[in-house]
Amino acid sequence: MQVQSLDSAVLQLAHRRRTLPELGELQRLAVEVDELEDALVAAETNVSDLEADQERAEADLEPVRQRLTRNQQRIADGTVPDPKALNSMIEEVEHLQRRIGVLEDAELEVMEALEGATAVRDRRRAEESALAERKRALETRRDEQLAVIDAEIAERRRERDALAPDLPKDLSTLYAKIAASRGGVGAAELVQRRCTGCRLEVNAAELRDYAAAAEDEVLRCEECTRILVRTDQSGL
Repeated sequence: MQVQSLDSAVLQLAHRRRTLPELGELQRLAVEVDELEDALVAAETNVSDLEADQERAEADLEPVRQRLTRNQQRIADGTVPDPKALNSMIEEVEHLQRRIGVLEDAELEVMEALEGATAVRDRRRAEESALAERKRALETRRDEQLAVIDAEIAERRRERDALAPDLPKDLSTLYAKIAASRGGVGAAELVQRRCTGCRLEVNAAELRDYAAAAEDEVLRCEECTRILVRTDQSGL
């Protein structure tokens, strides 16, 4: 039964290893990271597009401003002697001023949108940094837990390896076969006339057979086929 106890301990430790809370948290965090990466790409793309829009708006404004400056200078220094041409130039200045106003309003809208988009992008970057820190902390905790569990598994296996040679070969083979088909549990104690493997109570006829069996006879549970180990609490 000592071998079974050690095997059961290894099974329990392996289950703990597979179901560490940190593993589930890391899986959920991976989903968050993927979603955030998509959101960050979208935010950075939006900022890039708006920066390009701002550059185009400025590029549209610059030649209009330059033309306005040239016309205002010519009007101011009197280099347009023809009254009709001068009047036309004054009208053009007014048109250019209105055009600049429209373009500046459009540029201001782009700048405001860019400011908001930049804030969103920066917030996404901060969230990404926070998630990365959470991931590192979880991975550290996971690795520490796994190291402890793996050390315990190794110790239980060393103890089992030390006991295994003392078992008769045919019994060891039978135990291994049953364990392979019964989730790693090949032997169970008979406690208070109940098999601790399948948890079923043994009937009276089987109990009489078990009680009459020789001490070295290998008993099997009729329900789950596991090897039954007799103890002082078996109720025989």
